[in-house]
Amino acid sequence: MSEQSLTHGIKLKDKIGYALGDAGGLLTFSLIGAFQNKFYTDALGISPGKIAILILVARIWDAINDPLWGAFIQSRKPRPSGQFRPWIIGFSIPLAVSAALMFLKIPGLNETKYLIYAYITYIAYGMMYTAVNIPYGSLASVVTDDELERSSLSMWRSIGAGVGGLPGTIILPMIVYTVVGKYPNGKDIQVLNENKLFWCVLILSAVSVLVYFLHYKLTKERIAPQKKKKDENYSAIATLKALMKNRAFVMLCIASMLLIAFQFYYQSTYTYLFTDYFGKPGLYALVTVCTYGPMAIFIPIMNKLIKKFGKKELCAFGMAFATIACVILFFLRGTKLAENPYVFLGFTFFSGLGQTFLVLEVWALVMDVIDYHEVRTGKREEGMAYAFFSFTRKLGQTLAGVGLNALLAFIKYDGQATQRGEMLPESVLSKLYDISTLVPAIMLAVMAVVLFFGYDLSKKKLAVVHEQLAKVRELEENEE
Repeated sequence: MSEQSLTHGIKLKDKIGYALGDAGGLLTFSLIGAFQNKFYTDALGISPGKIAILILVARIWDAINDPLWGAFIQSRKPRPSGQFRPWIIGFSIPLAVSAALMFLKIPGLNETKYLIYAYITYIAYGMMYTAVNIPYGSLASVVTDDELERSSLSMWRSIGAGVGGLPGTIILPMIVYTVVGKYPNGKDIQVLNENKLFWCVLILSAVSVLVYFLHYKLTKERIAPQKKKKDENYSAIATLKALMKNRAFVMLCIASMLLIAFQFYYQSTYTYLFTDYFGKPGLYALVTVCTYGPMAIFIPIMNKLIKKFGKKELCAFGMAFATIACVILFFLRGTKLAENPYVFLGFTFFSGLGQTFLVLEVWALVMDVIDYHEVRTGKREEGMAYAFFSFTRKLGQTLAGVGLNALLAFIKYDGQATQRGEMLPESVLSKLYDISTLVPAIMLAVMAVVLFFGYDLSKKKLAVVHEQLAKVRELEENEE
């Protein structure tokens, strides 16, 4: 058996290399959820309503760009280094440059000019991220075809994402705010320092290129691309139609869309909450610790839990548990406990405990539905499948961005108030707490319902799928 055909027994090097791919992306991507909205409202002075339109326009373009890019990659002849890896390393530098430009404030512009600049840089970053992330998302399916190894890769990807997000969500909140005075109640007036933020983003962008290079060196594509028949013409439309008939794929897209919406929403909302409601923006760093810390509890035993209960079953139960934690936080409003940031962080930990299963296993679920697609259609079309999946996640990002800005406008949040040394009205702060707890609870509840009753690749059904896929692969090998 050639080295190319070895699809089992991946080493620690493979797992670390795969994790580095998401770490490189999250070094800059995490900054969008943590700082971009506040950078636009507070530093650039753009109104929430205009930001919502910007995000909608960017997603309309993604609806065109993402499937085209996925189809383009799927139709390209693989290079000696693989079908997906060359695209990842090739676009890593343009991605880093676009990330830095997205957080650059050019002095002296009015709101209209800042808005135009935001359109250009935000959409450019989204295109570069697509260019890197679609091939990266497709990569795991050609690294190994073993279910538990894929589950392991999914966990390592989540670890990579967590590590990549640490600088932006833990270190930067303690650096990029400047105390400019005190409110009448004694709380510090802290404003976002755009100069500090830009230099931090520039450093993280440069580091991301190095991380992508290490990812490229440590990973290997083992499963050879499926050979096309001479009379077979690739059709993106036909692939998309087939995917839409795959219930598991559609339900997973919905669940993942809501997951990314939830993550972006709470990251952005909590930036406002800890800065304006609690008056302690530095504590925002602990949000990431509380959300992703539970991973350390489950990673060592995740494969055992999967063998016993199944991926779908664990993820659905976890989302239900996370929902309860957020609902309790909402009903604490108006009490002294709601004014204590450490109580809030405690329930954030319990919410993170429930989220852990889907966060760790979502990429393994993606590979499962791609396998199911191959069993149903006889075609392995990772590029197009992941392109559409990636687009639905961007829809989640849109849902979060538009929803948050619509709610900020509704509660009459004034992004320039702290810049003027003014405290937000109590009515605004109370509503800020409400939208920071109730909305996440609703999204988590819908995810639980989708996973329990919509996504149908149960533990039992998935075992049958993998048996069928093994027979398909055996026939392919015999034909060769």
